[in-house]
Amino acid sequence: MKPENSIDIILIEDEADVREAAQLTLELEGYRVKSFSRAEAALPLLGPECAAIVVSDIRMPGMDGMQLLETVMQQDSELPVILVTGHGDISTAIQAVRSGAYDFIEKPVAPERLLEEVQRALQTRRLVLENRALRAALSRSADIDSLIIGNSPAMQQLKQMVRNIAEADIDILLHGETGTGKELIATTLHQCSNRRQGPFVALNCGAMPESIMESELFGHEAGAFTGAQKKRIGKLEYAHGGTLFLDELESMPNSLQIRLLRVLQERKLERLGGNASIDIDIRVIAASKDDLLALADQGSFREDLYYRLNVAEVQIPPLRARGDDIPLLFQHFLRQAADRLQRTCPVLTPGMIQQVHQHNWPGNVRELQHEAERVVLGISQRFSAPAPLPESEPQNLPEKLAHYEQQLLEEALRESGGRIQEAADRLGIPRKKLYLRMQKYQMDKARYHES
Repeated sequence: MKPENSIDIILIEDEADVREAAQLTLELEGYRVKSFSRAEAALPLLGPECAAIVVSDIRMPGMDGMQLLETVMQQDSELPVILVTGHGDISTAIQAVRSGAYDFIEKPVAPERLLEEVQRALQTRRLVLENRALRAALSRSADIDSLIIGNSPAMQQLKQMVRNIAEADIDILLHGETGTGKELIATTLHQCSNRRQGPFVALNCGAMPESIMESELFGHEAGAFTGAQKKRIGKLEYAHGGTLFLDELESMPNSLQIRLLRVLQERKLERLGGNASIDIDIRVIAASKDDLLALADQGSFREDLYYRLNVAEVQIPPLRARGDDIPLLFQHFLRQAADRLQRTCPVLTPGMIQQVHQHNWPGNVRELQHEAERVVLGISQRFSAPAPLPESEPQNLPEKLAHYEQQLLEEALRESGGRIQEAADRLGIPRKKLYLRMQKYQMDKARYHES
């Protein structure tokens, strides 16, 4: 914030001689000062992001010091406002302190007193901003943990990378196999960035022909080509103030790569059929399943575009490299699917956990998600979903435990083909105990023979 504002003190004083003397005193001590003769002119600099303090006279034409204080307190009650008052306004100044002013200084202002108050107020403001930044960082970290599911070493490394670059206003290149969640990472980077209030605009470069993609990306003017009956805003322009996500970038035709490179370099574009140069403020996150540098070496991708986008490169691990996360992800997708499809969420049994671990998941997270949906619908060819808890009966803890125990018994019997000793071994209990449990739930081993 400080490099952007380049201000330590906002000084407001309508008397030119007094204002110049105070500004000189502060600047000789190394402070950066922005001075104003009227309070209204200073208002655009004030607010929660302001990295300065305010020193203002009380009696001024137009907005006076008390009105200024009220406005500042509405915008940011922790922004220090030091009021300068004449002898007759001391009671007013005391009331102002009770209303939120940091302190007041009586005229004529002694330079030592002014410097002392300014130093204290600046230290207070710095602590406020540091605490806010820390809280914001913790909040973003929590957001990242809730958005990106997984605790494996590969995912911890990915989350840390996202934390490091989310707020950096740079273009980013994501690389990962199909189905690894590149759009999720792009969305998370946007939501945890300073652009989160702006739009997140996604374009799949592999999903449309070149003629349509050019208009989708850059927009067009009315009459630019046959069928262009009215002006269209392209994705680049629509993403102004936010983030543009370009998926399957390796599919973008070379002619469009050249145009995109120019836009990224100049942050300006021209719509198809137009001559006006339009300024755009965007962050580009591009994603590819292929090695773009290898494609550049082969001549099928522009090397200069690769290096322009690759300010930071994020490698997204395949699901097989994060095996410890698979049960957690599968349970997450089961809940999601159950909510969306309005079904009861199945219980993730030990047998199902073993099966999800054993499968290679070549389709990565997307394949796992689709399998969870099939389980919820009861049409999975890989998993037999356990019966949900009866919705019409009370679901207290003893009933839930009994239901879960019955599911485990049925699963062990089914997998052992009804062989009691094998089922008992799978469950880690004596054969006699298994018989007693089967009797309790009226289970016939014949039902499970070679099933």
